[in-house]
Amino acid sequence: MSDEAKSSEPQATPAVSVVGPDDGERIVVGTTRMRILEDGSRTEHRIGIAESVLAPHTPGPPQHRHARHDEGFYIVSGTVRFTVGDTDYDATPGTLVMVPPGVPHTFANLTDRPAVMLSTFTPALYVQYFRDLQNVSAGGQPLTPQATLHVMSRYATEPATDLTRNRPDDTARPPST
Repeated sequence: MSDEAKSSEPQATPAVSVVGPDDGERIVVGTTRMRILEDGSRTEHRIGIAESVLAPHTPGPPQHRHARHDEGFYIVSGTVRFTVGDTDYDATPGTLVMVPPGVPHTFANLTDRPAVMLSTFTPALYVQYFRDLQNVSAGGQPLTPQATLHVMSRYATEPATDLTRNRPDDTARPPST
């Protein structure tokens, strides 16, 4: 059979994934509620997608960098403070923040209102990180910087700063996501 004939044979069509507003896996880490919209299982782990609701005054994770994945954040509502190295950005609805591998970053909701963001992870390996953090806290262990560091290390992620020190403009900054 020629290559031309082979390419015209019917191919299996991948299943389309539809996740409704009440669907998706729920993960709670600290004061952040997440809804996993795509964990990578339907995309051969090329992408993971999560909706996150950051409660008012959510300090966010310690500043960190990923070695093997890009992370994207699209702000749906509220204001999220992104810190990239020493630079702060206040992202409002409609803002997209893309963080490539190796760039130190963190985020927080410093306001009195919840903030909602849609996050992407390419590849999807980082979705399991959030499950593991939830399991640490569900097991009764506090989400200390050391516990978070241990989980981060399993996902090619490392702290960008000394986790035992807080940034000068922060109060206690426990890792919540």
